[in-house]
Amino acid sequence: MSASALFMGLSGLSVSFFPQEIMRSAGVEPAVLPILVLQILGALLLAFAMVNWMAKDILIGGIYSRPVAVGNFMHFMVGALALIKGVLRNSDLSFLWVAALIYSALAVAFGMVIFMRPPIQEKK
Repeated sequence: MSASALFMGLSGLSVSFFPQEIMRSAGVEPAVLPILVLQILGALLLAFAMVNWMAKDILIGGIYSRPVAVGNFMHFMVGALALIKGVLRNSDLSFLWVAALIYSALAVAFGMVIFMRPPIQEKK
C-alpha cells in the first residue's frame, strides 16, 4: 500500500504541476484541454494515493477493505494494459516502459491480494 501510495502521489504531483513539461517531453504541443485533463488526472492520482496511504496499516483484502483492493487492482490492471499497448505502438518512448513495468507489478500484487487465499495462521 505504501509503495502504490508513493508512486501515485509522486505521479499525481508531477502531472498536476508540470503538465506542459510532460506534454513537451512526450513530443506533444501543449493545449488548454489536454493540460486540464492531465491536471484532473493528477488530482485523481493524488486522491487515490491518499486513500492508499490512509489504508496502509489495515489488512487489505478483508471484507472492510476489499473495495480499496479492487479499486487499486482495476486502476493498475487497466493502466498496465493501456501502457503495454502504448509501448508496443511507440517503443521509442522509454518512460512508457518504466510506467508499464510499475503498473504491471502493482496489478499483479493487487490481483494476488484479491484472488489468492491468504495463508492460514495457526491460533496461539
